[in-house]
Amino acid sequence: MTVSSAPMDLTRAAHVGISVSDLDASIAFYRALTGREPVAEGTMSSAPFGRTQGLPTAKLRYATINLDGLGIDLIQFQEPAGERTNGRANRPGSMHLCFKVDDFDAVYRRMKDAGYDFLGDDYTFAEGEVTPDAALGTQVAYFNDPDGTNLEIIHPKGGFSN
Repeated sequence: MTVSSAPMDLTRAAHVGISVSDLDASIAFYRALTGREPVAEGTMSSAPFGRTQGLPTAKLRYATINLDGLGIDLIQFQEPAGERTNGRANRPGSMHLCFKVDDFDAVYRRMKDAGYDFLGDDYTFAEGEVTPDAALGTQVAYFNDPDGTNLEIIHPKGGFSN
């Protein structure tokens, strides 16, 4: 794909959409994670909408959980049902959703005590590992939702993350 280098000025995010295999289980997971209830839940069956997704049709269930400044759309495609991607962080096209926290150590400990499985140890960016130095001292930890979507908690230092 070749696109023009002229900026399109897309600078505000509205939501992130996450395809899920079991909407009810995903609602329960994200409700526990965020402490928020869905602001919308419903169904859709539409060939025209499916075509916007590159699919012949779309029959789906969805729910939206709003964070401060970003919505999380959980979407269970019933027809056509898709296969799990088993996305890993190093696979092109994979993504992750990052949650900013004020007290990293307290949130990390609370999540571990609640049974969240982190993909590895928590990490603090150290001098000489990353440039620019704005990331120094930033704390991160990664985990997955029930379908393997990569999630992160972060306590940024300096100007590293919004």
